[in-house]
Amino acid sequence: MDDLSHAQRQRLAFIDFSLQYFGKVSRQDMITKFATGLAAATRDFQLYKTLAPDNMRLVHQTKSYHRLASFVPLFSHQPESILHGLAKGFGDGLSHPVQPSEVCIDALQLIHPDTVVIAALMRAIQDNKALDITYVSVSSGEKRRQIVPHALVNNGQRWHVRAFDRSHSIFTDFVATRIKTISESMTEVGELEASDKDSYWHQEVELTLIAHPSLSHPEAIELDYQMQDKQLKLTCRAALAGYLLRQWSVDCSAKHQINSGVCQLALANHAVLEQIEHLSIVPGAKY
Repeated sequence: MDDLSHAQRQRLAFIDFSLQYFGKVSRQDMITKFATGLAAATRDFQLYKTLAPDNMRLVHQTKSYHRLASFVPLFSHQPESILHGLAKGFGDGLSHPVQPSEVCIDALQLIHPDTVVIAALMRAIQDNKALDITYVSVSSGEKRRQIVPHALVNNGQRWHVRAFDRSHSIFTDFVATRIKTISESMTEVGELEASDKDSYWHQEVELTLIAHPSLSHPEAIELDYQMQDKQLKLTCRAALAGYLLRQWSVDCSAKHQINSGVCQLALANHAVLEQIEHLSIVPGAKY
């Protein structure tokens, strides 16, 4: 590996990344990604096969290489870089630590799930597979669950996977860091478990936010959020709106009764709460 050029390592890392997180990769993927020729792509796959003979096999029906159960990654990846890359659509396979600036300080970073968990979730999402997991919840502790995942989401505090929960026959969220073990289930995914049946996920709602009426100088908040006509209108998925309202500390009580100073924003269109999920985490929703 040390004798390879950076360009070669990039291409091999792309193969490695694709096998780990998507379960397969083709020569056409290489050609599209690196603008290389068919012969060059073939050589890259041959080299990867030499370095990691137990990582993949060619499946002629799909004209692509598929990940083997004996897969061991050639490259290590930081969870933060992988999750950022997956969210942004990157896939060059190489992730490097970001050197922090001493004069530009970002907020504390999310706690990231293990890359093995991320990879298993992503492969299941790509291939529409069910998963057997060991999951630890705050309410019921450790239990075996079967889920059918369809999306990974950063909710502002942590990463969760949106999935059909076979134990309760509903679509819901599982915190990715609470997954202790994960493996592919041999059971078929049913029609009612498919992502297009997740109504809260596909329904969009419009939130109208205003500066909290209790503020003496609401213009400050209007400037913070670049409000137009003293309002900020946001459109988001009904499944994610509750997280946004909690993260931004939006007073969602009917008469904006939270006057402790914690909430600098208020929800103007209170009726929209009837359309969103996770009301228990929304500030003031029960008032």
